[in-house]
Amino acid sequence: MRRIEFHDREQERKEIMDILDTEPSLITFVYGPINSGKTALITHLIEELPEDYVVFYINLRGKFISNYDDFVRALFKLDREKKEYKEILKTISEVSLKSLKFTGIPITEGVLDLFFREKTHDDVFEFLEDYFMEIAENKVPVLVVDELQKIGDVRINTYLIYELFNLFIRLTKELHLCHVFAVTSDSLFIERVYSEAMLSGRCRYLVVDDFDLEMTMEFLDKYNFSDMEKDVAWKYCGGKPVCLVELVNRGRREEKAREMLGIRTGQIEGLIEDAKEFGYKISYGEKEIVLNDGDILKGLERFGDEEYLKAGELPKPIKLGLIKANILFLDPVKQIIKPQSRLNLLAIREVIKNA
Repeated sequence: MRRIEFHDREQERKEIMDILDTEPSLITFVYGPINSGKTALITHLIEELPEDYVVFYINLRGKFISNYDDFVRALFKLDREKKEYKEILKTISEVSLKSLKFTGIPITEGVLDLFFREKTHDDVFEFLEDYFMEIAENKVPVLVVDELQKIGDVRINTYLIYELFNLFIRLTKELHLCHVFAVTSDSLFIERVYSEAMLSGRCRYLVVDDFDLEMTMEFLDKYNFSDMEKDVAWKYCGGKPVCLVELVNRGRREEKAREMLGIRTGQIEGLIEDAKEFGYKISYGEKEIVLNDGDILKGLERFGDEEYLKAGELPKPIKLGLIKANILFLDPVKQIIKPQSRLNLLAIREVIKNA
């Protein structure tokens, strides 16, 4: 089985290491198009960090989170040893000297029962503050929450996400205890975050985009692509890592590229057909938006000659619908909209041509 090595992203890697080398002071939001390599970059860096750091990596992908209990279960990793709350805090320093990477925050069954019984986020967040304060005596704690948008609509008293933001602000800007990284591919979530007044001056944004041309060629050189195969890869995939890996694993690379384009074109045409028959429904806050086939085509047609648009150039309902369908990506920092990948751009143009 061919193993695809991590392709070093020197610029993004340096940015993150520069952050980690300074005192925690801001929340870092890591965002970018789907399948651009955000999780791969973060997990690779975690493996490379020196022993000064203790990393807690929590991936919410694939986890159903609709209420407080779901969130708590996703956040913590159950420690089956019988320890009480205070005893856990006393032994944290010893544990952190042995284990430097966790896939959840270690906790015992008794403490977990307490959180469920009390049903208050204050207990959870106070525990986390004490927990990271104890670790910070000897090490630098790093909290990474991947796919943070999964809790965007969960409520306790207010939206849980706002309570979590307050915790992140306290851990970083107020107490300087812990580095916090929030990772997401949901550009509408990042737009919502970017507009939050409570986060102004309290966070930074780091984009992990597809490879540029130079990086793509360096990646393909590792796998002995001919000049013609490189041209095919760039034409169809641009620098989308997951798409390039598909070509690496195939012998007939142009045939595979055409196949991927045909599949994506068919998926977008299927969405338009469904919209024509039933309407394409999306939720935005408390509202439901319904788009028809003409709405979707109207939005796609703007990319017949353009590779990106200013964020305000599409009607908001159409923009929201095409982003929700993972056809377009919104960069709220640069204030542009573009297809999620080169393959999506080509598929859009095929759909326009066939319409």
